[in-house]
Amino acid sequence: MLRWILVSVFQKSSSIFTRIQNHCLKKILSFFLFVLLVQGKGHAQLRYSIATHFSLLRNFSPDQQFWAFGQCVEGNFHFTKKTTAYAWINYHSDGRFTNDFTATAKSPLTTPSQVSYTVEGTWGLRHVSLGIKHYFKGEFNAEEGYNLYGLAGLGLSFAKAKNRLVSPLDASMYHLAPMPALGEDEFKRLTLDVGLGMELPVASGYFVYSDVRTSLPISDYPSPMLHHTRHVPMPVMLVVGLRLLIGYEDE
Repeated sequence: MLRWILVSVFQKSSSIFTRIQNHCLKKILSFFLFVLLVQGKGHAQLRYSIATHFSLLRNFSPDQQFWAFGQCVEGNFHFTKKTTAYAWINYHSDGRFTNDFTATAKSPLTTPSQVSYTVEGTWGLRHVSLGIKHYFKGEFNAEEGYNLYGLAGLGLSFAKAKNRLVSPLDASMYHLAPMPALGEDEFKRLTLDVGLGMELPVASGYFVYSDVRTSLPISDYPSPMLHHTRHVPMPVMLVVGLRLLIGYEDE
């Protein structure tokens, strides 16, 4: 009976959390589209850029550190010479990590009463983000010198998680730790995305850029796939990419 109640509560909580996430994303998208429409009224031609970059990611979540490579596609919408709205989607290669846990015997007659076992975790991170980029030095269409910019926005991080048992263990005789669960599942987090970077013009309308960015979790919901529940995820990304200016018209 208790188990049924816990399962029901978990399912209801999961459904509520999903609705909250969807509601927040709708608000973000609505605000972003509203700003674009307002800006569009003041300009005969929308100024925008497309960009792509590669990234090296290091995740610093406790007991879940790993390296991964990523690729991103980004759109930039230039409201003014200093202020740009961005939208990006990126994905990363699988990151792997291992941790040791303790299993307890199901029967008091079993020897030993506790055994250690190792679980390998795998995360495949994907991320979408909407926000603002501000040029502290230079402008989005500068043809000389270099640009310095900062960015901030809200995003949603998805992770396809897998856990597999590495060391041999007789599950018929021992209870595994309640976390992490073995198998495959997905978890999500709302994130605050921030970064600092530099950009150089290399040809008319072409810019090479590099920045350091991170995505800080601002929602927290338990997942049985996690090896540790705090600061998930906590990536730092080193980015190198190319931006192409598509639409431009002098004011």
